[in-house]
This record gives sequence, C-alpha cells and structure tokens, in this order.
Amino acid sequence: MILNDALIYLAAAVICVPIAWRFKLGAVLGYLIAGILIGPWGINLVSDVDSIMHFSEFGVVLMLFVIGLELEPKRLVTMRKSVFGGGSLQLGFTGSALAATATAAGLGWKAAVVVGLALALSSTAIAIATMTERNFLTTPTGQSGFAVLLFQDIAAIPLLAVIPLLGIAAASTDGTDEPGWLAAAEAFGAIAMVIVIGVYFTRPLLRLVARTNLREVFTSVALLLVIGIAQIMSFVGLSMGLGAFLAGVLLASSEYRHALETDIEPFKGLLLGLFFISVGMGIDFGLLESQPGKVAILVIGFLAVKLAMLWLTARIIGVTSRQRWLFAILLSQGGEFGFVVFGAAQTAGVLSREWADLLNITVALSMTTTPLLLLLHDQWITRVECAGGAKADADEISDTSPRVIIAGFGRFGQIIGRLLFANGINAVVLDHDPDQIELLRKFGYKVFYGDATRPDLLHAAGAARATLIVNAIDDVKESLLLAEIVRDHFPGLKMIARARNVMHLVELRSRGVDVIERESFEAALKAGRHTLEALGIDRFRARDMANIFRRHNVRDLEALVPVFKDEASRVSAVKAGRDELAALFAHDREQFEAEHSSKDWH
Repeated sequence: MILNDALIYLAAAVICVPIAWRFKLGAVLGYLIAGILIGPWGINLVSDVDSIMHFSEFGVVLMLFVIGLELEPKRLVTMRKSVFGGGSLQLGFTGSALAATATAAGLGWKAAVVVGLALALSSTAIAIATMTERNFLTTPTGQSGFAVLLFQDIAAIPLLAVIPLLGIAAASTDGTDEPGWLAAAEAFGAIAMVIVIGVYFTRPLLRLVARTNLREVFTSVALLLVIGIAQIMSFVGLSMGLGAFLAGVLLASSEYRHALETDIEPFKGLLLGLFFISVGMGIDFGLLESQPGKVAILVIGFLAVKLAMLWLTARIIGVTSRQRWLFAILLSQGGEFGFVVFGAAQTAGVLSREWADLLNITVALSMTTTPLLLLLHDQWITRVECAGGAKADADEISDTSPRVIIAGFGRFGQIIGRLLFANGINAVVLDHDPDQIELLRKFGYKVFYGDATRPDLLHAAGAARATLIVNAIDDVKESLLLAEIVRDHFPGLKMIARARNVMHLVELRSRGVDVIERESFEAALKAGRHTLEALGIDRFRARDMANIFRRHNVRDLEALVPVFKDEASRVSAVKAGRDELAALFAHDREQFEAEHSSKDWH
C-alpha cells in the first residue's frame, strides 16, 4: 500500500510539475495541481489525506532548518535596515489591514490576528523563483523584496510558536488543563535546550563524523539533528519548525553550513513537494460548489487589501514608482506558511474547521493568480512605454555575492586566500579536512566543510554567480574531477588551477583550464637563481638565465599538450626540447661573453 501511494505521488509530481513549469506557473502550483488531481476532489487515487499531511510536514521542518542556515548573524546585520525595517513595516501594515478585515467578517480577535498575520506572509518559493527567472533578484528592488521575504520567514516562527499558547490559554480557562504560565515555562525550557545542543554539542559531533569521510553517515547525522530537535519542541506543544529554525541559525556560521544544506536539500525538496501535494489533496473544493460567492469574495478581497498594503510599503521603503506594482504582485500571494499556520490554529482550537478550509482554498487560489497578474503587469508596462515613447532607466544591479570560490585551503590555497582577504576581496572557501578547518577557523579564516567536487555544494557556495574558482585541491584525481564539473555545470565560471606536476597540468589543460600554475615551479626556479648567484654569477645575469628557462619551459609544455598521450611523440618532443634548450643557453652564453669580454665580468 505504501509503495502504491509513493508511486502515485511521484507520478503525479513528475507529470504536473514540469507542465506547470513549462507554462511559467511555478513548481509549487504544479504540486498543488498534482494533489488536486489525485485527491478526493479529483480522481480520488488517495483518500487518507491526514496521514500523508502529518508525514509531509517534515518538509516544512527541513525548509525552516535551511532558512535558518542562511541567516548568518553578519548577513542579518548588513541587511538589518531593509530586513527589520521594511519587513516589519510590510507585516505591520498588511497584517493589521487583513486582521481588521477578518474581524469585520466575524472572527474573534485571536483568530483575526492569526489570520491577518498568516495572510500577510508571502510564498518565498514562488516569489524567489519568479524573481530569479526574471533576473530581478539582484536589483535593488529585488533585494528589497528578498529582505521582506526574509523577515516574513523569521516572523513565521514566533507566530507558529504563539498559536499553541493561545490555544492553551483558551483551553485552560475551565481549569482542566495546565496553566498557561507552565506551558510557557516548558516552551522556554525547550528553546534553551535547543540552544545548548546547537552551541556545545552539534559542531563537535559533526566534526567527529566528518573525519570518517562517509557522506551517508554525515547525511544521517544531519537528519537526526533536525528531526531530534523538532521532536523536542513537539513534546512541549510548540512548532517543530521552530526548533529546526533555531538549529539552523546556530549553525549558520559553522564550517559545516554548506555541507548540511546540500545534504538536507534533496530530502527537503521531496518532502516539501509532498507537503504541497497533500495541501492540494486537502483543499475542499466542495466549498466552490456550495459557497462560490464567499470564496470569490475572500480571494478578491484578500488580494485587493494585500496589493494595496504592499504598494504602500514599497513607496515608503524607496522602491521606484515604476517597480512598485511589480513588487506588490510578486509578494501578493498567500504563502506556504499559511497552510501550516491555519492547520496549527485549527488544532489549537483558535480557528474553526470551516474557516481553515476557506482560508486554505483562498491561499491556494491566490498562488494561481500571481503568474496571471504578472502577465497583465507586463502587458500594461509595455503599453505605457509604447504610449510614452521612452523607457525608464533600469535599476542598477548590485550583486553582493562573493566573487571567488577557493576549493582547497592547504598551503597553496591559503596563500591565495590571504592575498585576497588582505585586499578586501571576499571568497567562499571549501575544504573537506575537518581538523584543518578547525585549526584555520581559530586563526579567523572563514572556511566551510564540504567536498568541492559535488555540484550541489558548488551551487550552495554561489558558483552560478561567482566570477572565478581557484582549484587548489591537493588530490590530483579530485582536482581533475572539479575541472570537469565546472566545465559541465558552470561553463561561465573561470578557473585558476594549481598543478602538482606536468601530467596534472596537461590533464587540466585538456579539460579546458587556461590559467594553470605548477605549485613548485616558481619556487624551484627562484632557488635555481640563488644557486647560480652562489656560484659567482651576477644576480642580474642569473635572473636573465632563469627567465630564458621559464619561457622555453612554458612554450615546450604547450607544444607537448596535443601529443602527451602518445608516448613516442612525447619522448621525441622532450628530447628535442632538451637539445633546443642546451643550444639556446650555449648561444646565449657566447653572446654574453662577446658583449662583456672587455669588461671585468665573471
């Protein structure tokens, strides 16, 4: 039975999501459509919606953990004005307006506040994907939108945490349940326990597991960490996502951040997709049949209020007049957190089943309107520009992502890193030796644990946006593998590579790497200069001799690359090069002696 259900979910996702993506409707909408089709209101292939909903909620838990990993304290400090200023402004304006509307619709004040704040949240998945697709994310307006989404993700955590307390307070008025202050004490105790685990136990455990070099064990520990902490929060009646989020924040500055993110990502994606499918299955489309007018009023009223408040927020935070409606449309839909909040509110007794169903279908339908509103906006902008005869100035692109990735931070990579850091150039540094990372971090270097030959880790490190990558990996096979991965997955990313020997250099060159430095060549050449000087040769003459050798060696190596795998041709080329070098030095020596024979040179 479980395998049959899994087959149905996977088949529905594989069919519906690519179709939705093809029509630019987004993956989230594709999952929702898949759930609708296979659910009770579709062809009814799956009817036990509640059980799959409980399981798929771990997708939200993992999503919150990954969001926490992205919220490094330094990043929050840099974006504090736009995140906490613009974000709180948007949530306050929109939440208040929607709460007032909910109160007018007949909800009690507790339910109205929860509903208003929940509907004020937008879909991070839909908004970010749309902005990325339109190359809008790196613009100042896109960054403002991202900051608001970031604050919404943060604000969703205390909102989820408060809902059970509201329910407990309501239930405890009859004296049969535990007092609210006791539940609050248990909640704060659980949060304190999570912080202690994150600060004092998590990194040593991850360091110990990383030394085994067994990826599956590291992945298992990552899942154990997230699920275990989520269960601690669940035991005291708080949101599992709150614990996962806190764990992510505590590990945001850890060297294992990127490795954890890339190991969790596949599970997060699958379970989150399953969560959206279950939401689609759970939407009560009977409401469209029984109360079509009420549903239509809710959707239209919700979008009208939220669009107006978002436009007002955009104006206050300095979004250009041309971009304000685009900003509002991108964030106008209800968010995936809304489904979670309404479910939690219903469980806690804050919200009735009828209202939860109505709000779920409102959020789901609002998600479908975003692509349509964007199409209308584009047509309107085109019409206005054609009528005006001129286009407004484009936003200045401001990409704050690191420009350089350094793969391998041993003796070779450290020199490059120190040179960059000393000149104020940020770089993401990846290394897979946990002992080396721990030592370097004590000296203030920001090094992340992970295998740089994994495409998913490179994606997490920002390879798609970086200018270049420095390949300073010690192991020759891994160095060549990294060159292949960058060539295949990130063709626009320039590589500067370190070669251990001539064979390594030739193999790197055959993989399309143009800038290669042999790690010991320059040092050995300089040592050769010192040797000549110690033998009595003038230092300027020794420098010229070393330069002649360098130019000849580099030229010979370039000529050797096409025939390197043909042993006979390679041997012949090496011998010819050696004879040519000897003849070159003999000629140079004769010319030097002729020019300086009348001088007292030795």
